[in-house]
Amino acid sequence: MKTIFSAALVLWLCGLAGAAADKVDPVGTWTCEYKIGEQQRTATLTIKKVGDNLAGTMTWPDQKDEKLTDLKLKDAELTFSADRKLGDNKFHVEYKFTITGDTLKGKGAVDNAGQKTEFDIEGKREKKDK
Repeated sequence: MKTIFSAALVLWLCGLAGAAADKVDPVGTWTCEYKIGEQQRTATLTIKKVGDNLAGTMTWPDQKDEKLTDLKLKDAELTFSADRKLGDNKFHVEYKFTITGDTLKGKGAVDNAGQKTEFDIEGKREKKDK
């Protein structure tokens, strides 16, 4: 009897964990921070729901509202790409985040002349005024 109860309890707890994972919501404005080399950088990530799909932009201090491509959410993993423009140079950056509540953590990866460089990036969702 204890074995059946224990098994039922484990299945119930797994069901709660699965239900929590289903509720991951990337929609909102996220303030992101990262370092490249020793330079601290910031960006603003904005994700919206358009019908059944996600859409978004990324903004840096010197580049506004760059449209995200290949935006996908699977479980708690958010992935997308954005083009970063610096002067006459354009860099394609791929992002991969894990969302936990109002925080996201992950990596960005940029291909620079055949050399792939990764950097850590973290973000916090801005609170909405009620």
